[in-house]
Amino acid sequence: MIHPTQLSSQEIKKLSLKAEPYLKGLLKTVFTHNPKQKAVLVYDKNCALASILCEAYKASLPQATFINFDKEEPENILAVFAELEPFDLVVLVQSTSFRLDAFRMRVELFKKKIKVLEHPHLSRMADDELEHYVNALEYDEDYYRGLGRRLKAKVDAATLGVLDTGDEILTYKGGFETAKLNIGDYAEMVNTGGQFPIGEVFTESLDLSSLNGRMKIFCFGDVTYKVNIPEIPITLIIKDGHVIDTENSTPAFDLILSNIRRDEDGVVWVRELGFGLNRAFTKDNRVADTGSYERMCGIHVSLGKKHGIYGKPGFKRRDGRYHVDVFADTYTFKLDNEVVYKDGSWQI
Repeated sequence: MIHPTQLSSQEIKKLSLKAEPYLKGLLKTVFTHNPKQKAVLVYDKNCALASILCEAYKASLPQATFINFDKEEPENILAVFAELEPFDLVVLVQSTSFRLDAFRMRVELFKKKIKVLEHPHLSRMADDELEHYVNALEYDEDYYRGLGRRLKAKVDAATLGVLDTGDEILTYKGGFETAKLNIGDYAEMVNTGGQFPIGEVFTESLDLSSLNGRMKIFCFGDVTYKVNIPEIPITLIIKDGHVIDTENSTPAFDLILSNIRRDEDGVVWVRELGFGLNRAFTKDNRVADTGSYERMCGIHVSLGKKHGIYGKPGFKRRDGRYHVDVFADTYTFKLDNEVVYKDGSWQI
């Protein structure tokens, strides 16, 4: 079933043509894909954004094998995957998220050293958000790799972080975990690819209990995994790494906190500290899918125990059930005494 859209066929075509050079840039620079390597595009056309990306990929990968997920038997899709060699490419354009029984697509393809470029949950985006998503696919190599590495170096060396969300101050003391990069450079990584759009540096406190203060958030990922924007920014009151109270909360956000407390020993931990780099996503230029919007040029943190990248004493990886992204209404962010983010952009 086609997801309802008010866009005309001409508007969809225009966005597809706009996306085409961005996708070609990703394929060439990020994935170093060449025509001698096999490529497979698995897609559906159940929403406007899926149709836009599908047509743009068909133009960008004319020699690829094209598979309409809704019209092909699972065993036939698996047979195509079985013919791929290491460093071939699979692109997944999904209105929701493809499932092939026990075959976890990205995980199993990565095991075979296949490159994977994934666009999930495209149906969450509304018509007026589609151009923001397309713009977020443009890859500026110098910006992402240069800024990303500079920011990582500063995070890794810092002993103090201060987040100012408009006279509300949240302080990170004692340093950070070694920062991880999502900047389109996989040269030193085991796997090549992941979810797109990209653009993020992330870390968390070495000692989670060292986080104290107050933080305003202008939006958060709700129980439907969509970005929820309250009329008034919500203030989180954080003590020893826990959210202990809020001001100007909403029923939707209260539900998030209630669920975490119910399932995670009555405590709402603050874990990931994410530095989004993607300039196409801003406080005003939003998309509804939280997993896409977390690349927003700004700062977000996660609530809940779940964070598989960094192990912590007393935290078992399987115990954490929640990783809820909330987005800071950031005025400035400092590492040690240096302002690294101000007025909606990075300053390094």
